[in-house]
Amino acid sequence: MSKKITMAHGAGGKFSADLIKEIILPAFDNEFLNELHDGAKLGNLAMTTDSYVVRPLFFRGGNIGKLSICGTVNDLAVTGAIPKYISVGAIIEEGFEFDDLKKIVNAMSAAANEAGVKIVTGDTKVVGKGQADGIFINTAGIGELISGVDISAKNVRAGMKILVSGTVGDHAATILSERHGLELPENIKSDCAPLNKMIFEMLKVEPKIAMLRDATRGGIAAVLNEIATAANVGIILEENKIPIREEVRGVCDILGFDALELANEGKIIAVVPAESAEKILAAMKNFEYGQNAAEIGEATEKFQGKVGIKTNIGGLRIVDMPVGELVPRIC
Repeated sequence: MSKKITMAHGAGGKFSADLIKEIILPAFDNEFLNELHDGAKLGNLAMTTDSYVVRPLFFRGGNIGKLSICGTVNDLAVTGAIPKYISVGAIIEEGFEFDDLKKIVNAMSAAANEAGVKIVTGDTKVVGKGQADGIFINTAGIGELISGVDISAKNVRAGMKILVSGTVGDHAATILSERHGLELPENIKSDCAPLNKMIFEMLKVEPKIAMLRDATRGGIAAVLNEIATAANVGIILEENKIPIREEVRGVCDILGFDALELANEGKIIAVVPAESAEKILAAMKNFEYGQNAAEIGEATEKFQGKVGIKTNIGGLRIVDMPVGELVPRIC
C-alpha cells in the first residue's frame, strides 16, 4: 500500500524529519541543503524560505502576516546573518475580505520596519472559493553573513551550555486556546517577534556561539534532538530551569500536550561556550524579547544523539523527537 502525506508530516517532528530524509534530500542533495539549518549559507549570503498556513489567521499577539515576516527574519538571524531583503507571495481565496488583507499587509510592514528589513518583491495569486483557507503566504529572505561567525552543529562540543531566550510554548498555547475556546489571561499571547537585533548583540558578545535555532514546529524538543543527532552529543536539560508559564502548563494539562513540544515563534535555542554563557544571557536580557532567557542544560559526551531531562523529583527521562500530528496549521 502506497504511503500518503498526513498532517503529521507538517508538524515538525519525526514524520517531518522522515519526509525530508526519504524524499527531499535524495532528490536535491547538495552541500548547502545538507546542512539542514533554518537557512542556507551561500558565500557571504544566507537565504531562507518558508510558507505560512496558520489557522486562525488572526490570533492574540499577531496574525499570519506578522508571523511570516518574523519567521523569515529569525530563520536568517540564526544562521549568523543580518537580514536584509524579503519576498512575499500570497495565495488568496476568492471572497477574502479587503479589510482583512489590509490588516495582514500592515502587520507585515510593521514587523519589517521593526526588524530593519525591506520587502522588495512578491507575487499574488487568487484561487476559487473553497480552494484555499483564506490566505496562504510564502516568503523568502536574504541576509549578509556576519564575518567571523560560524553557526553550525559541527561546532557543538560536550560541556557547552544550552540557553533559551524565554518562556516556551506561548505561541502554540495561544493558537490551541483559540481553536478550543479556552480563555487565557491577557498576558498570554503568541510570542511572534523579530529576534535579529537580539541575536546580533549575542554574536557581538560571543562570536563563537556554536549553534542557534528558531524553535518553531516541534518546539525545543524537536530542535534539541536535531542538534544532538547532528553534533553527535547528548543534551541534558534541567526541568526546573526551563521557563514555562503556568497558564501554558494548564493548557498542556487540559489538552494532553508537552510544553517542550509546542511551537514558538519568538524563541531561540543557543548552544554556547560555558565560559561565555553568563555574558550572553545578560545581553539577551537587555532586550524585550529576551527578558526571560535562561540556561536550561548542557551538552555531554554521554547519551550521544539523545536528549534527556532531569525531572523535579530527581529522575532522568528521555525527551524524544515529537511523533504524530501534534498541532497542525500552527505557523
